[in-house]
Amino acid sequence: MSATQDNNSEEIQMFRDMVLRFLEQEVLPHYNTWEKNHKMPREMWNTLGSAGMLLVDFPEKYGAADASFEVCQMIQEEMCRLGFHGLATGYNIHANIVAPYVLNIGTKEQHDRWLPGMVSGEVLTALAMTEPGAGSDVAGMRTSAIKEGDEYVLNGSKTFITNGNDADMIIVCAKTDIHVGSKGISLFLVDTSLPGFSTGKPIEKMGQHCSDTAELFFENMRIPSNALLGEEGKGFVYLMQELPRERLGCAVQAIGHAQGALDLTCDYVKDRKAFGQTVSQFQNTRFKLAQCQTELELCRALLEKHMAKYKTGEMTVTDAAMLKLAATEMQLTMVNECLQLFGGYGYTDEYPISRFYRDARIQTIYAGSSEIMKEVIARGILGR
Repeated sequence: MSATQDNNSEEIQMFRDMVLRFLEQEVLPHYNTWEKNHKMPREMWNTLGSAGMLLVDFPEKYGAADASFEVCQMIQEEMCRLGFHGLATGYNIHANIVAPYVLNIGTKEQHDRWLPGMVSGEVLTALAMTEPGAGSDVAGMRTSAIKEGDEYVLNGSKTFITNGNDADMIIVCAKTDIHVGSKGISLFLVDTSLPGFSTGKPIEKMGQHCSDTAELFFENMRIPSNALLGEEGKGFVYLMQELPRERLGCAVQAIGHAQGALDLTCDYVKDRKAFGQTVSQFQNTRFKLAQCQTELELCRALLEKHMAKYKTGEMTVTDAAMLKLAATEMQLTMVNECLQLFGGYGYTDEYPISRFYRDARIQTIYAGSSEIMKEVIARGILGR
């Protein structure tokens, strides 16, 4: 192990200990209530910020810890391992997706306005791409932003937006030229306190109940021209540039969540008895768990490979698609196998494995469905 790897390992372990203490004290006692209420308190983001857990891999000048990229990924992995997938999804959007957009594409003025608040939790963010009639087909979006003097007039709607109801700033994808398809898409840092913005009734979901998922509406919303993120018409390019990190984050969550499901299941089958022996003594149980462990480790190895490539700027869109496809499909299969080993108890809310099952299902759908991932991979192989 090199000195750099050793230092990274020490840093990650130090942060992991802090993260686990925080989750045990601030999240575990309340999480079941949040799930039942289908709502996590907005103040939780301030608590996360006060604990130094938001944008941890960002520069100190914004109030962040300037930790390694791996620390940011570890935080959401641990959240998922402990069964807090809804929290991890909101965290991924805010700290692992929106924040890099602002840092990598934004101006100094935009950095200074938004990043300190995002670090502290005073500013919660969201990313608004999906529309009622345009999900994976980003080029088919209808939301428009028409330039009028020193402002843009924003009209349209978005749906399935994580953090959308509570967000203070949202990166909105909109057409600034409706005639040129994906080449007419631009990105905007939208202050949700401005007139013309509204949200619909919170979207009730199959799983990740405490995760804030919203429908957004923009009605003649006037936003200043300096809200434009990057250059006009380059929104699709920016999306393709930043999507790999988003999909890598989904894979991190998948691996953490699958590990958590496996841990729960191993504990259960060693305790549960049937036909005069523990369930762990049945060959079927042992073979199922052996297969689960093997598939998990294969995906973990793939994740480590592509995280290393991401850090050096070598991770491609195809790499990210393969990683997300493999990890999230493994997650669904593994959580299903684990729930089966719980028998009837696995179908009850009394046992956390049922929540693991519900929460996992969205992973092969958002951030690009498995079908889209396969198409991306095929294009990478065939060149078209």
